[in-house]
Amino acid sequence: MAGEVDLCLRAGRTTALVGESGCGKSITAAALGGLLPRGMSRDRGEIRWAGGGERGPGKGLAYVFQDPGECLDPVFTIGSQIREALPKEDRGRARERMTDLLRTVGFDEPERVLASYPHQLSGGMQQRAMLAMALAGRPRVLVADEPTTALDVTVQAKILRLLADLQRKENLAVLLITHNLAVVAEIADEIHVMYAGRIVESGPVEMLRAPRHPYVQGLLKALPRLDGAERLEGIEGSVPPLGRRPPGCRFHPRCARSRAVCAEREPPWTACGPGHRVACWACGDGGWA
Repeated sequence: MAGEVDLCLRAGRTTALVGESGCGKSITAAALGGLLPRGMSRDRGEIRWAGGGERGPGKGLAYVFQDPGECLDPVFTIGSQIREALPKEDRGRARERMTDLLRTVGFDEPERVLASYPHQLSGGMQQRAMLAMALAGRPRVLVADEPTTALDVTVQAKILRLLADLQRKENLAVLLITHNLAVVAEIADEIHVMYAGRIVESGPVEMLRAPRHPYVQGLLKALPRLDGAERLEGIEGSVPPLGRRPPGCRFHPRCARSRAVCAEREPPWTACGPGHRVACWACGDGGWA
């Protein structure tokens, strides 16, 4: 159905879900794991695994969130929190497994970290500890929801490199939730751009060189450039809240290219290259320039 989110996550590859704050990125990620906030529910849709059929939400997934200081329990050591995430088959050699996990995420002194409380670690170290906890359950899919937002630029780069290394080493499928298109261009393989709960354009990350949807074009024009060659342009208006989404194309109230049909009907998907699709009346057959 139009408006539903359709994601295909592949082992060893990073799929980015991007858009402004309030577009529904984190809610989508929460729905995958059955972590929707109180008052919201998943009433349709399914999660399917290659060769494994349908599974319930949360099976085979692990999460890394944007503020590790808020996610780690301040009254328990890092070791006790990682131990809780270990599957039963690893409990018999828990110390060895936890030490290996911390080394995997770049700690030179895993024993010291295991005995530490969250407040004794820097923000970057806390995020690496969260990655170790995520890997403890041997997931097939890692959902990284704004994993570097609370970190400074230098630490952010280290975490992104670590994430890419872990993906290759563990053959993980990574779903990266972010509003940072620069990060997406650096590490993602595929990208889905979301607006007001619907994917409006998707394809290989190279599509950012020539996006078709006016919303994606607007996001790129709002990015600062080092050479200062172009003036920054914002997108007028804001993302509509849940329950007040407009009819037709959800972006049309903010779109300079909208026409009457945009306010009447949701646009269908149009193929515009290998793996590249866009939902925009202006980009379909007979669309306007």
